[in-house]
Amino acid sequence: MERGRETVPVDELRNSDVMSHLLDALDTGQDIGHYGRLVFTMVGRHFMDEDELVGYLSKDKDFGEQEARALYLQVEGHDYNPPKRDKILEWQAQQDFPICPNTDDPNACNVYRDLRFPDGIYEHIQEFYEEQAEAHP
Repeated sequence: MERGRETVPVDELRNSDVMSHLLDALDTGQDIGHYGRLVFTMVGRHFMDEDELVGYLSKDKDFGEQEARALYLQVEGHDYNPPKRDKILEWQAQQDFPICPNTDDPNACNVYRDLRFPDGIYEHIQEFYEEQAEAHP
């Protein structure tokens, strides 16, 4: 366990089409692009410990272990929530590597549909929307 998070087998991350696609690409040493690495880190940190996540990111032919650890620490330090489908597609448009393997399916690339995150993630999102509603009555 790391900081109250139970790590899960990588196979469970494969329930997400996005994460399965990114894991396959990393396993073959592909450059998944800046936003691919960001999505992988934002999602993966809730399921893998730091060393395992850094190990996967380091398989990217254009991204070393030091860069991978720095990205992990940045995402962890800012406590970024996993991105929604729309954000993944927006980021994908800014790079060559396709983060979302099937953009034709409106249900594809929704990590919240495919994976079960720690309860704190859902609570944080709910608090954000409540604050937004209060600010804009």
